[in-house]
Amino acid sequence: MKALLLHDKGQWKEMKVEDVQTPKPGNEELLVEVHAVGLNPVDYKTATGGNPNWSYPHILGLDVTGVVAETGEGVTQWKKGDRVVYHGNLTKKGGFAEYTVATAHTVSRIPDRVTFEDAAAIPTAGYTAYQSLFRKLPFRQVETILIHGGAGGVGGFGIQLAKYAGKTVISTASSHNHDYVKSLGADYVIDYREEDVIAKVMEITNGRGVDTVVDAVSRQSATDSLNMLAFMGHIVFIAGAPDFTIIKPFTKSVSYHEIALGAAHQSGDVKAEKDLALIGDEMLALVAQGKVSSMLKEVITLDEIPEALIRLSERHVKGKIVAKIK
Repeated sequence: MKALLLHDKGQWKEMKVEDVQTPKPGNEELLVEVHAVGLNPVDYKTATGGNPNWSYPHILGLDVTGVVAETGEGVTQWKKGDRVVYHGNLTKKGGFAEYTVATAHTVSRIPDRVTFEDAAAIPTAGYTAYQSLFRKLPFRQVETILIHGGAGGVGGFGIQLAKYAGKTVISTASSHNHDYVKSLGADYVIDYREEDVIAKVMEITNGRGVDTVVDAVSRQSATDSLNMLAFMGHIVFIAGAPDFTIIKPFTKSVSYHEIALGAAHQSGDVKAEKDLALIGDEMLALVAQGKVSSMLKEVITLDEIPEALIRLSERHVKGKIVAKIK
């Protein structure tokens, strides 16, 4: 089969399409004929430092869609020809290839009305946003929410999901992305480069602060966000924990929620692994119903992935990029 190969850590910009042996599914696994695969910052970030579980050449690509080509022993819920999507295991070989292997209990069925390309745009960013809002938070108690980085993947899906749930959404973005972020559903957008974000949030909330912050930007951003929370507020962090010491005990009574979506694969908790598939089912239903957009902006080829990852690393991308394999 053809695959885009990473020959050593740090060499992701030099990846080329080469011939490798087609994998075989093991017990409770599926061989998936890949139709499309989503690109994410995690691809180049992990490829830069490598992973101790990898053997080289390695194949990147976590967000995979395709058709079941073969089922391993013990698989009863899937059959050849089923259309599937999944968020892959970071420690295993991924989907930048014509075929790849997935665990049967972590994949979701793609609804007929959803294309392979749209489905491939969703898992890493979409499932992270979904888990943040609907698995971690007491969302019925949340009225106002600040979602950082609204032009990015997690931020863009988070805005859509929060508006679907009827919340007041504030987001941050560069000024040239304000119209786009508002089109996703944000009620207010703050230019984090030119405006005092804390002061603006407090102005919008009449000095109270927001009920929830979702931060997928950085540890420093998460720390700064603590100053924007209302009493009994919640912070969901994805790119590093905030410095909790800036909040004095028994003052704001803040709750903290760490998101580590793909860690379910290494948790040893089968229920947590199966929940990846449940999140996929729920997200795909919303996309099929037209209630959430996949934010798909660009479809490329397998050979074009390294160049697209470079653009992702330079933060020059709005929306989602997907590689069409078949």
